[in-house]
This record gives sequence, structure tokens and C-alpha cells, in this order.
Amino acid sequence: MKLSRNGLRASAIGALVVSGALVLSACGSDNNTEPTKDGGKTSAAASNVKCDGAKGQLLAAGSSAQKNAMDLWVKNFQAACAGVEVNYQGIGSGGGITKFNQGQVAFAGSDSALKDEEVAESQKICKGGKGVNLPMVGGPIAIGYKLDGVDNLVLDAPTLAKIFDVKITKWNDPAIAKLNPGAKLPGSTIQAFHRSDESGTTQNLGKYLSATAPADWKYDPKSKSWPAPDGQAANGSSGVATAVKDAEGSIGYFELSYATANKISTVSLNTGAAAPVAATAENASKAIAAAKIKGTGSDLALSLDYTTKAEGAYPLTLVTYEIACDKGNKADTLPTLKAFLNYTVSEEGQKILSDAGYAPLPAEIAAKVREIVPTLS
Repeated sequence: MKLSRNGLRASAIGALVVSGALVLSACGSDNNTEPTKDGGKTSAAASNVKCDGAKGQLLAAGSSAQKNAMDLWVKNFQAACAGVEVNYQGIGSGGGITKFNQGQVAFAGSDSALKDEEVAESQKICKGGKGVNLPMVGGPIAIGYKLDGVDNLVLDAPTLAKIFDVKITKWNDPAIAKLNPGAKLPGSTIQAFHRSDESGTTQNLGKYLSATAPADWKYDPKSKSWPAPDGQAANGSSGVATAVKDAEGSIGYFELSYATANKISTVSLNTGAAAPVAATAENASKAIAAAKIKGTGSDLALSLDYTTKAEGAYPLTLVTYEIACDKGNKADTLPTLKAFLNYTVSEEGQKILSDAGYAPLPAEIAAKVREIVPTLS
């Protein structure tokens, strides 16, 4: 099936609309799970997995943004394919790409597409080919906070930029108060947390702030490392979420699944639309629906519009890619790699994402990924 570049635009919002994010531990219900031999429950989606010669161990690493989704996929895949072990380390996008380009893992997860120099480096590992970006899961980057007595915090991009750049340091700052009339804002110090590791989540936040508040965020939007000199650091999305959960007066950024799992309040963004937009999978889907494919051939890198002011569209989003060789994959892991990625992008694999606070791929983009995965060689 051939799809034009315009036809690959994620235009069908209905295909992306998902239910509100649920706590990860609640994923699955009695209607979509079946008992295992040990008395536990495994998603019925596992029964639809096609193993297609999968065997042995498959090593992967990268994005912590997709770690909760990856845990679900791995659980179902291993339940269906006896003797297969998928080991995914959520060490951050930068670490995953490094391991991939050193030949240490079969694929990497990244919240940003490969840079030109990273593609060039991948050619040393992908004999006769190169690393390609295969979008697999989307979702909102939530701005989580802990502030006693403030349940519905609204911020705009310039104010958010100044908070993370430690230019706004008090919760009752006039800029915050103006956006939250009637809120009982304390005069306490803001504790702003950021990632200590190289992260595509950090890069996507930087791209958003650079696009929407260029006068207040003058750092390199391509940086996966935290560019500002101040603030407090924690490792991985889970580390930042834990820090925010534990510290009164704190604020940080991480994927929605970490906010829901830890019951952390999240900021609504004043985007210029008629009403502030909450960080939900459905609202992120409305923004991702406007994405355009900028990659060519087997590469499906996307271009997101961080400046959208569409009603109900949450612009601070990311799409996580699985990065694999289009040609030159290791023969001993290739069958397992293809079987696993075929499952993650399948209708069943995508369907389970909404329960973990993620947005499934737009239907047409998912269809294109399903065409490409079987061609990996």
C-alpha cells in the first residue's frame, strides 16, 4: 500500500482519541485479561502475538518516556513467545542511541529522531544500511507540581521558561498570580527539577519553549542535556517524578504516565486558545494529529507543531521512536526484533497504550510502520 506524504499526515483525530490516563497499576480489567498458570493475569492481547521465529534474548535501551508502555509490551510478548527475553533499559534517549551506535543493543528508544551525525555513525553498525526512526508511541509531557492548596495551576510558555531557568523563584510571583486569579499561592521558593541524564524529553521541552517563548528560553533546542545552569537534577523520568512527589513546592516534567501513577497534579497550559489545555492523552492526540512526516524512505521522523493554538490541543507532546537498522541487523536477533516491533505497532499493541496514559499512533502512520518493520533485514 502506497501512502503519499500528505496522506501520512495524522489527520484522523478520531483514530487518536483515547480515554483519560489511568494509573499504570490499573491497566487491564477483568474484561481484557486472562488468568496465568501462577494465578496472576496477563493481557488477552498476548494471545494475538505472532512470534515468527523469535528466540533468545533481545537487548534494547533508551527512552524512559516509553518505559511504562515497553513494560506492557514486553510482558505480553514474553507471555506469548516461550523462551524469549526482551530486556529494555530505560536509560534515556541519549544513552540508548549511544548503545545502538556501539552495537550493544538491537534497537534503541528515542523521544527525538536521529541527528544527521547519528545516522552517519549508525552506518558503521548497520552494514549496508543505516538507522531509521520508526514512531511507536505518543503522549503529553506533563508539567507536574506539588503545591498544597493549589489544585488547578495554569502556566503559559514564557512563565514556564522563567521557572525552569530559575528567573521566577517564588510561587506567588506576579506572573504566576496573573494566570491563576483567586488561587492561594504561597510565597515559598519554587524547587524546579530537571533530568540529569541525556533525554529526548528534555529536548522536546526545549523545542517547545524555544518555539513558544524564544525571548525567555535562549538555549539550544536540540540539546538532550539540560541546558540551563541552575535547578535541581534527578535521573530519568521516574527520578524527576519521585522528586516532585516528595518535595513540597516542587515542579518538574515527565510523561503523563508517571504523573498518573504517582498521583501528581499537572499544569494546564495557556496556549492562547479560549481555555487552558490540560495534559491528557486525548488533548495531546489533537496536537499530534497535525504532525507531518519529514523522513524519507524507511525513515518516518515526524515534525510536531509546538505552537498550535487549536482548541483543546496540548502542544507539549513527544513521539517516541524505535530506532533500528533498515539493513544490516544481526542475523541472530533479527527474527525477534521484527516479531517484537510487529507486535508493538499492531492494533493490539497500540490498543493497550491508552490505559497507561499514552496516545496510540495515528492510524495512517501506524499502517506505514507496519509496512516497514517486515522489510528490516
